[in-house]
Amino acid sequence: MKANPRHLAIALAGLFQAVKLVQQTAAGRYRDSTALHACLAGLFNTDPASPDTVFGGLDGIQSGLETALGQISSHRGRRDLELTRYAITVLYLERKLARQQVMLGRIRAVIDKTRGEAQLHDMTHPDVIASLADAYKQTVSTLRPQVLVNGNPGILGNPDNQNLIRTLLLAAIRAAVLWRQCGGRRLTLILRRKALQEALESLLDEARTGR
Repeated sequence: MKANPRHLAIALAGLFQAVKLVQQTAAGRYRDSTALHACLAGLFNTDPASPDTVFGGLDGIQSGLETALGQISSHRGRRDLELTRYAITVLYLERKLARQQVMLGRIRAVIDKTRGEAQLHDMTHPDVIASLADAYKQTVSTLRPQVLVNGNPGILGNPDNQNLIRTLLLAAIRAAVLWRQCGGRRLTLILRRKALQEALESLLDEARTGR
């Protein structure tokens, strides 16, 4: 049975939304708070009813839907190659992480431990972000290749920004897990590009109209 393009598109949107937030944070640019909360919600939503609910609804990933659509429908010269590099590296790392059961256990333990604090305060609370960032640093960051983030050196040197970037990369890994669970593979972006584009367009219309 073929993978559902809608579910794949949601996972792809979550992935591109997370790496776009990484890019924006590293450059000191504006970050959409709704998009940030949706990515973090995806991290804590480890037992979703369906792919549609992972990020709390389509309105939360509208930015990711727009970004993913632009990346797969534009001519190569018009794509953001930095975002493409981030996304491809994350997809590759997720496959390596899937074979590291000890690492996966550590990440799950931190997410479970941090969930209560996130509910009590907020998912963007500095302590929550720091815990998730440390989980990434101790696990995914030890795998190769690393996600090499470009940006303003002064911003990248700030510990709070480092923590947020690592947490967002962990959120990107979570979206990559969803991509694989929904049947996404290395060649899916090439072989099913048209179906993915149509699914992204449909989802974006839903997100914009609130249907």
